[in-house]
Amino acid sequence: MSVDRFDIPVHLKQLITSNQAFHYRIVPVQKEENTIHFKTDNQQNGSLEKELSIILNKRIVLIEETSENLQSYLTLNYRKTSTSQEQLHYEDNFLQKLIATAKDFGSSDIHMEPYEKFCRVRFRLDGKLKEMYTITKKEFPQLVNQIKIQSGLDISQKRLAQDGRITFKNGNEEFDIRVSTMPTLYGEKIVLRLLNRNTQQVQLNDLGFTEQELEIYREAVKKPQGIILISGPTGSGKTTTLYATLKELNKEVSNILTIEDPIEYTLEGINQVQLREDIEFDFPAALRAFLRQDPDVIMVGEIRDDKTAAMAIKAALTGHLVLSTIHTNSAWATISRLIDMNVPSFLLASTLTMSIAQRLVRKLCPHCKQEKHAEAKDFPIGFEIPEALNTHYVPVGCNHCYQTGYLGRKAIYEILPITKELETTIRHNELQIDDYIAENNIKTLKSNAIRLVLEGHTSVEEVYAILATN
Repeated sequence: MSVDRFDIPVHLKQLITSNQAFHYRIVPVQKEENTIHFKTDNQQNGSLEKELSIILNKRIVLIEETSENLQSYLTLNYRKTSTSQEQLHYEDNFLQKLIATAKDFGSSDIHMEPYEKFCRVRFRLDGKLKEMYTITKKEFPQLVNQIKIQSGLDISQKRLAQDGRITFKNGNEEFDIRVSTMPTLYGEKIVLRLLNRNTQQVQLNDLGFTEQELEIYREAVKKPQGIILISGPTGSGKTTTLYATLKELNKEVSNILTIEDPIEYTLEGINQVQLREDIEFDFPAALRAFLRQDPDVIMVGEIRDDKTAAMAIKAALTGHLVLSTIHTNSAWATISRLIDMNVPSFLLASTLTMSIAQRLVRKLCPHCKQEKHAEAKDFPIGFEIPEALNTHYVPVGCNHCYQTGYLGRKAIYEILPITKELETTIRHNELQIDDYIAENNIKTLKSNAIRLVLEGHTSVEEVYAILATN
């Protein structure tokens, strides 16, 4: 019997955990937009389809398979874990152990989710969630109450979402945890975000800039005035880039002020202000106050609306360096987004110094990645495969990367300095610059993504969405 017959592609294998595969006796064989097809020898269990649908939030189709073949699928594609790992029991120091374990794994978030018969615990590793444990339904409320008490939340309030904060101490290590609760069908879902207080290790050199990009970026932040904007979706590393920038600008001779929601990391020597919309201390109000505080550098957590955009422009016009983030898909799309926020194009042209787009991509695990011949079917339709890309690497999964195939993340950037030529383009509302990008050899997100694939740092699968954009 051929082993290849039972080999499941990695992108399907990662749809469920090893615990789920063995517990439910299922293996994924096909995924459509909102449907997952599983092979199983457990079809006599009439509730299996419904339970999997709730857990995975997808329509489930079960395909009957012999027990012998299914066991081959399971053995060759998943690792059986011990019963003690599959089911945890609540104890007095359970929360302490759970957070310490997540920190050791390098997790950024812990998700605790109640369902009809059990509660699962997932860690976010390198941007993706992975199920690690389950807790009995009976013991979960005790854990919820313990988290609420430690974070100063109302334990009697179960119908509204709440937010709090915990200071976690584990030996000599101390860091903050942001707590979020939300009522769901079967109880309150808890998300803990682990925030490292020690940001001294955050350096611009380590984030993913090429040497040329870093040189251009540093030149921009040396200017005494203007706006530098970083765009990208939530979780793309924008805040980390801004903090690394502030750390480099943090000199005795500079007065640096930030307005954030929330303050994720504390930086000594920088005046950080928490947004308080409940008392009408929002981004525009904070910026007005900042301008009376003799600032040199201002960091605005996010430009969300017309008023914030207008105040940021005013701050730049009056001789300050303004750093902020905005939600757009590319560096140039930031221009049209600000114009949509009623920023006059002539003011935007004279204040915007640089626009940056950023994404985070997972790096392939060096211990288990495998080389594969490049085929057209691996790439988005219409994508022109570079001639140099005869082979590429794919994720496999091993103990080093917790069976994900990836270990760590790297940022990729699209750096667009606003030159005199682009200033003129913005003033005249000419928003097509494809020729300019090509003529000036601007490295786009797409070109930087394929560079990482060529260098063997990441997979086509990981950057597929970036390569598929127009």
